[in-house]
Amino acid sequence: MSTPASSPSDPRSAPRPPEQVDRGVHVVAFSAEVAASAQEIFALVADPHRHHEIDGSGTVQSQAIGPHQLKTGDRFSVRMRVFGVPYTLPLRVLTSQLPTAQRPGVLEWVQPTGHRWRWEMTPIRPGTDSTLVTESYDARAQNRLMRAALTASKVYSRNGRGIEASLSRLQKRFGPDD
Repeated sequence: MSTPASSPSDPRSAPRPPEQVDRGVHVVAFSAEVAASAQEIFALVADPHRHHEIDGSGTVQSQAIGPHQLKTGDRFSVRMRVFGVPYTLPLRVLTSQLPTAQRPGVLEWVQPTGHRWRWEMTPIRPGTDSTLVTESYDARAQNRLMRAALTASKVYSRNGRGIEASLSRLQKRFGPDD
């Protein structure tokens, strides 16, 4: 069955794919518009027991230890699998800011090697379920040797593909057919 053509302003139109955002050297970031409220998205991202539902890298497993709503200072861990090797990754929440009408939601945690994952959820139009979601991987706080090893092993490009896929999964999850 064919669907009628829709205009870019038509809420039924396909979302634009995630776009890369320049945050400087050693930061990989992408943004995408998601058809959900910042509060809905924050609730999903702030629950590490659900991270596997949105993970686009294929590395996050369904097992997690920790609270179901992360707050600043919380510690949690998730089961991971990279190149077939399973491990548990301990994490600490640096920022957990619930979104409001006046400010974006922010959730950021740090990994043992010093790099950070950050999610920002900014309402696009007040009163609508439209949110600009930005996910970033930030290796600026890592020591130079670790960054050099990550660069050589192509972690930045792999993480970029995973971030794009995670944002696409969010768009599909909250899309018109959800």
